[in-house]
Amino acid sequence: MKYIYLFLAIILVASCKNVTSETTTITKTSKIDYPTDLVKIFDNHGGLDKWKSMKSMSYEIVKEEKNEKQFIDLQNRRERIEGSNFTSGYDGKEYWVEADTSYDGNPKFYTNLMFYFYAMPFVLADEGINYDKTEPLEYEGKSYPGYRISYGADVGVSPEDEYFIYFDSETYEMAWLGYTVTFFSGEKSKKISYIRYNDWKKYEGLKLPNSITWYKVEDGKITEPRNTRNFDEVVVTETSFPDSKFIKTSSAKIVE
Repeated sequence: MKYIYLFLAIILVASCKNVTSETTTITKTSKIDYPTDLVKIFDNHGGLDKWKSMKSMSYEIVKEEKNEKQFIDLQNRRERIEGSNFTSGYDGKEYWVEADTSYDGNPKFYTNLMFYFYAMPFVLADEGINYDKTEPLEYEGKSYPGYRISYGADVGVSPEDEYFIYFDSETYEMAWLGYTVTFFSGEKSKKISYIRYNDWKKYEGLKLPNSITWYKVEDGKITEPRNTRNFDEVVVTETSFPDSKFIKTSSAKIVE
């Protein structure tokens, strides 16, 4: 549940959406009550049962200098990231990083960041989430209904963050994600960034993004594409990574 850092300079944010008071229909799945619309979105993308059966995921984020590799334990969100000038990770208890002098990132903030964007919509089925209908997102003459996602006070390192998921009302395919960033301020934000999801590919029965695109926002309206991230070498499997995958390297530093 960590949010964007390296892309903040290029991803500008816009106006806040108002949550409506419309009653939400609830469907019970497992031990969590999800809005019926959200269950249909999960089903369109392969289903929660399939998602929850998976133990690990890995992929590469395509970059000019060198692809960045990310390895995620889907059961407890341990992670290892191998970039061009750093290696960082989370072993379930501590955050760590090994980097050269050109690295200026925040490894704690970046942990699970791109995974969270990549694993939409399934990460919105996590425990401790609240769901409320929000005003539709309008883009190029089409209206996308949506839900506002908020978190319990003790969920993650940035519980004040909010997400807004928007979907195609006919197919129930996820179409847009809005999100706020509160990691640095610790306070709720009225600024929302938007990512478009319209490039999907199936892996082991799960529909996951082949690429995601951030959009510019002007005067509260989404305008044009700003930045795209492509994903390659995607693997999602029922086999777990060994614990050693997430243990800090010998010369890594612990991040408080």
